[in-house]
Amino acid sequence: MLESMTTSTAPAATRRQELAAFLRSRRERISPEQVGLPLTGRRRTPGLRREEVAHLAAVGVTWYTWLEQGRDIQVSSQVLDSVARTLQLDPTERAHLFVLAGAEDPAPVVDCPTVTPAVRTLLDQLEPLPAAVLNSRYDILAFNRAYTRILGDLDALPFEDRNVMWLAFTDSYFASVLVDRESARAAVVARFRASMADHGAEPAWKCLLQRMRQASPDFEAMWERHEVEGLGNGLKRFLLPGVGLLRVEYTNLWLGPRPSTRLTVYTPLDEETRGRLEQLAAEG
Repeated sequence: MLESMTTSTAPAATRRQELAAFLRSRRERISPEQVGLPLTGRRRTPGLRREEVAHLAAVGVTWYTWLEQGRDIQVSSQVLDSVARTLQLDPTERAHLFVLAGAEDPAPVVDCPTVTPAVRTLLDQLEPLPAAVLNSRYDILAFNRAYTRILGDLDALPFEDRNVMWLAFTDSYFASVLVDRESARAAVVARFRASMADHGAEPAWKCLLQRMRQASPDFEAMWERHEVEGLGNGLKRFLLPGVGLLRVEYTNLWLGPRPSTRLTVYTPLDEETRGRLEQLAAEG
């Protein structure tokens, strides 16, 4: 009985410890000047003190200390919202905080200024061709229905898990239907490393890298190879249950003056694939 209880509570305990480490890392990166606090004497650790975060977030010092120690306490969405604002979390980090805390975000970030109504119309008009808007971090910002036939039900995923690299290395529908999985994984890691050269200091990038390294030994091994590759077009194959093999070419179309956000479209390489994509669209 004791063994059963320990096994069932382990995931929650692990998540609390990850939450504690995440909060500490976010706190330590913020200087007092960034939040309007005066510098007073020498500090033993970088960034804000726990009591300063608690004061700025209008929560109890003891409560915040317990939260950062990974204790099993009740956490409200409103308090987490205040902590997220105080720690200046970006959308990806904010979503990560609420997932780790097991709470619903009262103000989730569900839109992106790059994804204009015109871009959404274009996505819909591209049916039955699968298409999505991705940023240079491989976050999936918008997509059409055809894209979900290959990637799975993206609407059911947390905001932070809507990432092509995350889906390729975790137990996802996308990973299960991707035929040339190893070469595709190696390519996405090499491209992510090349892009990160310009974004290595940004919290969202560091957060994603940390998640990937913790979630997948395969990713960690590929990351340590230090391979780099430029972003470009290419070929992919997917084997969909009940449908068959899809052979497609993916084409990247940039949505702005800087190569950061792109529209990626899968076009069929043969008539057989075209017919199967049309079949999927007809089936809804």
